[in-house]
Amino acid sequence: MMSWTVKSLVLPMVLLCVWRLQEGAQACKCVAVHPQTAFCQADVVIKAKVLAKKYISAHEVKYDIALTKIFKGPHKYFDCIYTPSSSAACGLALTRGVEYLFTGNLASDGSLHVIVCNLVSPWDRLSACQKANLGGSYQKGCECQITHTHAIPNRVSPDECLWTDFLTHSGNREQARHYACLKNRNGFCAWVRSPAYGLYPGFHAYS
Repeated sequence: MMSWTVKSLVLPMVLLCVWRLQEGAQACKCVAVHPQTAFCQADVVIKAKVLAKKYISAHEVKYDIALTKIFKGPHKYFDCIYTPSSSAACGLALTRGVEYLFTGNLASDGSLHVIVCNLVSPWDRLSACQKANLGGSYQKGCECQITHTHAIPNRVSPDECLWTDFLTHSGNREQARHYACLKNRNGFCAWVRSPAYGLYPGFHAYS
């Protein structure tokens, strides 16, 4: 009788541990991308204030929003966005009353969907340069490729900018916060410091 009782307790515990391990293995994982890359990869880039949150199913949440500006995408009024309800499925947790920058993708029915792997940030946390670049520079730079790197290679493609913010480990993220990657007059992609700094909006390579 004792043997049966122990087995009956051990088996559920083993199954619970396996389930926990599987749950951890399926946790959301994102690769860091430069804001320009996030902009170029998104179907829609908007600024909007979060108004309300509603669970529409066990797997999905709808946030009602007040749209204030469209930087990219169809010129239609988005009044809500959708995200997974679970953080393990890359769902977002947004704060009511806060104005955000959203980069997201459109579903076949035209609804806007965002996850934590998209660039989603409170508007007041963006740098002045990032806000300025949303007005055109990021879009112009979509023909360039920004390559995340932890080491400087011997050669760089003319269509490529190396994102080296992670080499210094300073946490300043200078290229992410203050630069866009654009083609210069010679047809080479190079880092450009935003005119938000009062510089001429020409082509100034990052150093």
